Amino acid sequence: MTRPVGYYVHHQGAGHLQRAIALARALAAFGRPCTLMGSFAGLDISGAPGPVLDLPDDRLDRSFDGQDGAGQRPECFHYVPLNHPGIRARMGRIAAWAAENDPALIVVDVSAEVALLARLLSVPSLVVRLSGTRTDPPHLEAFRAASRLLAPFPEALDGGDVPAWMREKTIYGGFLGGAPAGAVSEEDGRIVVVFGRGGEGGRLERLVQAADAVPDRAWHVLGPVTGAGAVPKNLHLHGWVTDVRPHLAPASLVIGGAGDGLVTAVVGLGKRFLCLPEPRAYDEQDAKAEALERLGAAVVQRGWPAPTAWAPLVARGLALDPDVVRRLAEPDALARTASAIETLCRDVG
Repeated sequence: MTRPVGYYVHHQGAGHLQRAIALARALAAFGRPCTLMGSFAGLDISGAPGPVLDLPDDRLDRSFDGQDGAGQRPECFHYVPLNHPGIRARMGRIAAWAAENDPALIVVDVSAEVALLARLLSVPSLVVRLSGTRTDPPHLEAFRAASRLLAPFPEALDGGDVPAWMREKTIYGGFLGGAPAGAVSEEDGRIVVVFGRGGEGGRLERLVQAADAVPDRAWHVLGPVTGAGAVPKNLHLHGWVTDVRPHLAPASLVIGGAGDGLVTAVVGLGKRFLCLPEPRAYDEQDAKAEALERLGAAVVQRGWPAPTAWAPLVARGLALDPDVVRRLAEPDALARTASAIETLCRDVG
């Protein structure tokens, strides 16, 4: 009987879950069953091709940032608060699942604690390595404990301070959230601005200034926006949307942060990109934005632009060659990565 894979998804939002489901489906094509693990309340897991292990929430509150701030916390951990029943139940269920199912591998996306738990359980692990400088003790120990690392981006976008041994241990999967769109979509000149869940969202006053600065373009805004007031005719607020791709398809320019979900969509659709990296731990978005800029795949602006800066920034963005960003999309990325995981299962099993 083929030993299963466990795929642990931490509190990182829909983009990480989408990646997990895509890889689980690709592994199923090899006959390798995959169990998704995580806290999935409010997330769509209907596309999971196999079992789902829904775990108790381990967050202290909604402002959870992945670190418990304890001065006496062991250096190999980011988040191990004491006397938290959710954590106790969460780790216990993962351990019970491993004892019952004898997995070939656990994919950890992302958690230093679960990566170290897998090693304690004597289960090989494939730990997802995100962008940025992740050389703090918990990340280093999690990466050392792993059998291999998985970067969900092309090697050309690897940025930050990454030791050589870490790069050598990495499988560069490419963008794994979904297959590239294929045919080039017909553009209608619109500008699409995207705000995700992880940032502060948009401010209406600023968006009005941007739309007024470039009045010959229709501006479409996806995601949360705060503030009230009159909205110019060329500014359209759509609020939160489940799938941004249909809105991005006709765009001549996409504006937004350097989060995994948006960058994956921009690359898949081959869109010109004005990147406004948001502050994130380990300089994750800054590292990704720098790599995109270095390759000529994006115009990068740090901080929200002043009203007078919008017209030249939009002009620079529209002057980008979309073929540069389109070349970052590898049509076989998902199948190739699933094949590498299947090979790893056989090698370490």
